Amino acid sequence: MKTRTSIALAVTAGFGLGGLSIHTLHAQAKPPVYTIAEIDVSNNDAYMKEYAPKAQVLIKEKGGKLLAASNGTVLEGAPAKRVAIQQWESMEKARAWHSSKEYKENRKIGDKYAKFRIVAVEGRP
Repeated sequence: MKTRTSIALAVTAGFGLGGLSIHTLHAQAKPPVYTIAEIDVSNNDAYMKEYAPKAQVLIKEKGGKLLAASNGTVLEGAPAKRVAIQQWESMEKARAWHSSKEYKENRKIGDKYAKFRIVAVEGRP
C-alpha cells in the first residue's frame, strides 16, 4: 500500500510541477511587435523602383517579417494610403531597424517620393 501511495503522490507532484513550469514559460514569452506604416506616395514608379525593394531587404536583414504592403481598402475614414505592416521579435529589434544607418540612408531616398507615418505596437501574447 505504501508503494502505491508513494507512486501516486510522485505522479501528482510531477503533473503539478510540469503545469507550473509550462505556465511560467508562457508568462515569460514576449508578444511580437508590429510596425504599421501609412505612406503617402507622390511618385509611385520611383518609390517602387528606388525605395521599396531596398526597404524590404533591410527589414528581412534586421530580423523583421513583412506581413503586408499595398494600398489599403478604405472601410471607414480618409482615402486609402499605402500601408506596410511588419512583424518583429521585440520592440528592441523594431527600434534597432528604425534607428539603423542603413534605414536612415534608404529613407533619404524614400522621402523624395513619399511621406511616412510609422507606429510600433506590441501584439497580444
